[in-house]
Amino acid sequence: MAKWGHGDPRWIVEEREDGTNVNNWHWTERDATSWSKGRLRELLVGITVENEAGRCEISELKQVEGEASCSSRKGKLIFFYEWNIKLGWKGIIRESGAKHKGLIEIPSLSEENEVDDTEASSPVALGVRIPTVALHMTELFDAAIEQLYRIFTVKDLVQKFSKSPAVLEAEKGGKFQMFDGNISGEYTELLTNKKIVMKWRRRNWPEEHYAIVALNFVPTLEQTELQLDCKGVPVCEEENMKFCWQKQHFEEIKGLLQLTTLNG
Repeated sequence: MAKWGHGDPRWIVEEREDGTNVNNWHWTERDATSWSKGRLRELLVGITVENEAGRCEISELKQVEGEASCSSRKGKLIFFYEWNIKLGWKGIIRESGAKHKGLIEIPSLSEENEVDDTEASSPVALGVRIPTVALHMTELFDAAIEQLYRIFTVKDLVQKFSKSPAVLEAEKGGKFQMFDGNISGEYTELLTNKKIVMKWRRRNWPEEHYAIVALNFVPTLEQTELQLDCKGVPVCEEENMKFCWQKQHFEEIKGLLQLTTLNG
């Protein structure tokens, strides 16, 4: 250790009479909000995606709320930002020539989030029809109809097979929410121990788009057959929908039934 007064002056931090922050050694911060808004506009507006189906372009930066700053400590630059962004897009379908427009919403763009963690959604533009498919699935359960029907309509049982909190109003017009809000909808028809019809959607589906799910409970010899008919599933969600019902519903319900039998 150097003796007092004999150290290398390049490594000594001293208070200066003129208050100058030499080489930004001390903490400094500058507001970069205005510059960042302009830069976001330059980077985002004009981005184009094109393939055999058609062409889509980000046409304008409709809204950008938040702030950005640039700080320096010991010569190191540190950036902070948090933005809520709404972008306007317009596009054309190559085959039909139909033109559409809509919004892209990025609710939380921040330096704290990795690229893969950043969420973006695009509510369906008015007049845009979503390509959909219909699904039909059947599954046999070692349970009486009354027992299986209760598993779909009793909140405590739904929470047990889904292993997550649920909101459930099992009546016509009643709302439901499962799997931490990833699935939600509304009951449109309930025939006790016979049939359940629901408006049903996943959280990542286009806004306000619902599939119609019908569950029919059919008695068989010592078992119950569950027949699932679903209309209005977005084409790109077909495999996810099958996985959701097979793995997250049917198999989990069978596990719950086995546990109930063992606990007698």
